[in-house]
Amino acid sequence: LVFMNNGGMPFSATDSPKYVVPHTTYTSNKASHNRALNAAGVSILKKVGIASAFPENIRLWWPVPNFIQDTTPMQVNLPLDDVDAKIISALGSDSRRSYADVGLEVGLSTAAVHERVKKMLERGVIERFSLRVAPERVGLNFTAFVAIRNDGGIHCREVAPRLRDMPEVMELHSVAGEYDFLAKIRVTHARALEDVLYQIKAIAGVARTTSTVVLNTEFEDRPLKVGGAPAATRQTNG
Repeated sequence: LVFMNNGGMPFSATDSPKYVVPHTTYTSNKASHNRALNAAGVSILKKVGIASAFPENIRLWWPVPNFIQDTTPMQVNLPLDDVDAKIISALGSDSRRSYADVGLEVGLSTAAVHERVKKMLERGVIERFSLRVAPERVGLNFTAFVAIRNDGGIHCREVAPRLRDMPEVMELHSVAGEYDFLAKIRVTHARALEDVLYQIKAIAGVARTTSTVVLNTEFEDRPLKVGGAPAATRQTNG
């Protein structure tokens, strides 16, 4: 903490931790940050009886970082207990199951299951309850994985929103290696995939794409098993 007169010249200083202002998070600009800290510092000096020893026009200089901290609470990933894991597994296979049915399986009352699900929704463990549609039943018979490479002209973060706006792109993953993104695309037929590829290549920053066409899907969208015992390792005689 440095004391400065109105000419900006420091004339005294203290580094005593006893008079440190408690940490506060600000979202305003840097000037407001300084004013708030100055008021807090003068208040502390008055309380400890040393403010009267300095001129009335005293102001305080505080080292302020070049960034403004965000006040968004940091989400804590609390560990799930075995009961939560069983509830997730039960609803993962069929999210329409009643809480009473799930409760019978995990050994809880309907109200207890409801409360646990509510807390997992609040914590972001469960994001949403969704509907699974058979793609081929609605005409989406053609699936491909498309690797996308950025040319460095613009940041990948500027490319991703453009891909998100394309309804044919079902998934988008940022990956390491030669390519920057891996997209899962569903369309009606091969010509429709060609049209989507033209749209992707027209995005500023996209240098090239490489497509892998799916011949058959053995399984996908498997229910997430949480907290279960690991699968047994198959032993072979050698």
